[in-house]
Order: sequence, then C-alpha cells, then structure tokens
Amino acid sequence: MPEGNVHFQTTRPRMDQTPAYHPGRHLLADLYDAVRLTDAAEIEASLKEAAQAAGATILMSHLHVFQSSGGVTGMVLLAESHISIHTWPEHGFAAVDVFMCGEARAEAALEVIRAALGAGRMVVRREVRGAELT
Repeated sequence: MPEGNVHFQTTRPRMDQTPAYHPGRHLLADLYDAVRLTDAAEIEASLKEAAQAAGATILMSHLHVFQSSGGVTGMVLLAESHISIHTWPEHGFAAVDVFMCGEARAEAALEVIRAALGAGRMVVRREVRGAELT
C-alpha cells in the first residue's frame, strides 16, 4: 500500500487469546475526496479488477444506481467472501468493505479501488473475523 493519505487502524483480539484460526480479514475503508462515484459500469469494472488484483475468484456482481443522488451501491461476491461499495457523490465519499479469506490479498484490492475512484484520502479499519475462535 503506498504511503501518503492512507491511515490504518487494527482491531485486536482479546489480550488473553491468540486465535489458532480466523476465517478472514475484513477491511472497512472510508474513501474521501473521491471524484468517480456515479458511473456504475466503471465502478463494477474497478471492483472486478480489485478482486483479480487480490487473487480472488469472482462468482457474481450486482450494482444499483440511486436516481435521486446518483450514488451507487453494490457488491462483488467472491469465493473468498466479498467486496462491497456504497457511494455518496454529493460528499465525495465512498464506504468500501473488503472481506477476504484464505490467501487473497485484501490490501491489493483496496488500492485498485482507491485509484479507480480517484480518492484523495483513505482511512482503513482492519478487523480479524472470528478472533475468539479456538
């Protein structure tokens, strides 16, 4: 992930637990000052490109455009989990979730999406899913 306007926060498991197994990594990204937030076909193509960059297997995708605001919501369903997006063009903002299991590279997917949306700043929260599994 390039340096600059990207900030990562990590949620940690309880201190007395070190999970032997966790089913996946979940990145929740807030993208600010984004300029390409209304073209559903372009956004869908970028989500698919992101999945490929992560080494994930695409199962299907679906996006919806809100006529009132031009915002887009959608998801690419992956064998390894999913990538979802919700855009607010009136605020230059997008919320993106990248949940990846196995060896898929969630961070690589996020960088593709950031570049495609032309976001000036990205804040990412990392979640370890199933952190209390033993």
